[in-house]
Amino acid sequence: MVRHNNQLPDNLPQLQNLIKRDPESYREEFLQQYQHFLSVLDVFRLEPDKESKGLCESMMFLAQVAQCYVEELKTFPQTIVDLLKTHSTTLDPGMRNTFCRALILLRNKNLISPLDLLELFFELLRCPDKALRTFLEGHIITDIKNMNAKHKDMKLNSTLQNFMYTMLKDANPKAAKMSIDIMIELYKKRIWDDTKTVNVIASVGCFSKVTKVMVAALKFFLGTDEENEKESDDSDKEVDLKGIMMTNRVNKKTKKRKRQLDAAKKLYNQAQKKKTKAVSFNFSALHLVHNPQGLAENLFKQLQNGNERFEVKLMHLDMISRLIGIHELFLFSFYPYITRFIQPHQRQVTRILQFAAQSSHELVPPELIEPVIKTLVNNFVTERNSSDVMAIGLNAAREICIRCPLAMNEDLLRDLTMYKNYKEKSVMMAAKSLILLYREQIPTLLAKKDRGRPTEASVEIKPKKYGEVQALDYIPGTEALLNTSPAVEIDNDEEVNNSSDSDWVDVESDEELPEPKKGITMIKQSPEDDNSDDDGDSESEGEWETDSDAGSDSSDDEEEEAPKQKKVKTSNEDRSNNKQKGSKKQNTESEVKHNERKQTEQNVTTLTSKEAVQELALTKIFTDADFQRIEQEQIKKKMTHNSKKRQLEKEKSEFVKLDDIEMIYKKRKTDKEARLESMKKGREGRDKFGYKDNRHDPFCSKTNSEKRKNKNFNMIRHKARGKVKKSFREKQIALRKHLMHMQKMK
Repeated sequence: MVRHNNQLPDNLPQLQNLIKRDPESYREEFLQQYQHFLSVLDVFRLEPDKESKGLCESMMFLAQVAQCYVEELKTFPQTIVDLLKTHSTTLDPGMRNTFCRALILLRNKNLISPLDLLELFFELLRCPDKALRTFLEGHIITDIKNMNAKHKDMKLNSTLQNFMYTMLKDANPKAAKMSIDIMIELYKKRIWDDTKTVNVIASVGCFSKVTKVMVAALKFFLGTDEENEKESDDSDKEVDLKGIMMTNRVNKKTKKRKRQLDAAKKLYNQAQKKKTKAVSFNFSALHLVHNPQGLAENLFKQLQNGNERFEVKLMHLDMISRLIGIHELFLFSFYPYITRFIQPHQRQVTRILQFAAQSSHELVPPELIEPVIKTLVNNFVTERNSSDVMAIGLNAAREICIRCPLAMNEDLLRDLTMYKNYKEKSVMMAAKSLILLYREQIPTLLAKKDRGRPTEASVEIKPKKYGEVQALDYIPGTEALLNTSPAVEIDNDEEVNNSSDSDWVDVESDEELPEPKKGITMIKQSPEDDNSDDDGDSESEGEWETDSDAGSDSSDDEEEEAPKQKKVKTSNEDRSNNKQKGSKKQNTESEVKHNERKQTEQNVTTLTSKEAVQELALTKIFTDADFQRIEQEQIKKKMTHNSKKRQLEKEKSEFVKLDDIEMIYKKRKTDKEARLESMKKGREGRDKFGYKDNRHDPFCSKTNSEKRKNKNFNMIRHKARGKVKKSFREKQIALRKHLMHMQKMK
């Protein structure tokens, strides 16, 4: 076959396309190009610092068709690797980038082992080429992610991690920084999220002599766990499926609208699945540190001996405080060190207060944290400071005491609680939050008037001593399950102590009280079930005797007890007016049955002991409904006698939020746009402001005073000048003249 206009030797893209379609037919052309590549390569080795476009074109051509001639190009990948290892620093940046792209093409076709290629790319990170380093970083992360997509290759990962360990200690700061960035990114993508990666970053990165590497490692531990990948914007949008379906029903049916409706249904289903999906917890890297005590001590030593800038010191303090708080470490020299920075004029003082709170926990001796609180109170909670500073000081003291309640002594606490009546609302609210905290923790430290009304929960509170652990062998609140009646949730004040309203008997009604049956005993109501506030009225209720001869006696007793019950009725008449109508026609059997049920409930409650609750916890499998009743019982315990809900105990978290310290109860100043918007909202539905012209005929003539408003000032300046008010001196002279004139007239 004769080929006319053969341009294949000069047109490499065309030859590449033809070879991929039929490799055997174009083997001669390929061998010709391969020989050309070898000859150009020999010329390049003579002057490796010069750019060679022919070599780059031939290399990319061979990399594209390498899968078609595997035997002929067996040594081709190693040739490129040797070139990069030998001349990596002297190569032209464009040629070096081309060589790397060729190797990536060969890696995608499995013609070079991933370990050899990744080790080469890690060595190339030493090159002074920022664009190349960024390109290689992206490829390394993507390649390792793809290798671990189906299952994690532990052997390969371990080898790469060991190589990365040596790269972090590299003398070249750029290579070390890029290596730690790659490790952190792989951890965030949950590819290298094991303890080995975390401890390599902790032991090498946090103590690197290169400041950028050290800062990157500290930020890694201080940063919150991010999600594996960001969700797409479409899935986050809330879909109004009902509105879209209504629109589709009304409008004309088209294929486009049908596709839009199907897409909306799909997004809606994804959003519903996302809501119902269980939350997957990813523990912070700080939990995976093998030796947190040693890490905290070494970081604190580095902080004291180092001479880094203030922001880096804050990172050290933050990480040390988090390690102490999470792992409950003992680092006694940390507290006097941080006390030096607790001053209102200190830069980033709120963050330093946050670190002081994070480093507090129950196992730290209170004698160490007490000086911190005293310094905080003396420097912040004084009237020479502004109200915001005082509120921040009280908030910081509260956050410290949440984690270590014993650090506050009684005298200091009572001094701080005096600010509950302070004139500024921010200080007042901060002091009240401290009072509420110690109502839950140690009520005895508060003054009697600050303890609030006693509740079941406050009575059960036993202040823990230092180092004491209260281990419970039962679930608190399970006594609610021993009661046969379902738990009732209390929402408002009107539903408390209304259990006895259904038992009310109207004394003033014309119907006679039903006589009790023989053998049935009337159970005396307890003060808890009785609505009356008078103890004497509750004691006046007698018992019906079971003797057969007690008929006449009971009738006499009824006549004597009627006035007393009438007093009770009149005292609570307003409350029971609406409820007594439904209970007028109750018969004796239902009343006695209700009283018997009340008595059995009281007996069960009194018999509820620690042994019964323990046995219930060991023998019963709790359901969701049971846990809901237990939670209701616990909330009920923390309510005062008149059913006013109190602020529950604040749960201590691993980290202290900066907003909890900077939380100031005051109306913030709004910007101009917000003020204008509020003004416009206030004008809605209101008459137009300004001068109102109430004339019947708007076209009639105006008065001179109205015309004067629109005149130029120069026209009426002579009149305005005469209306200037007299000065005090002029009035004094005029008064003297008037008095002298009056005296002459006499």
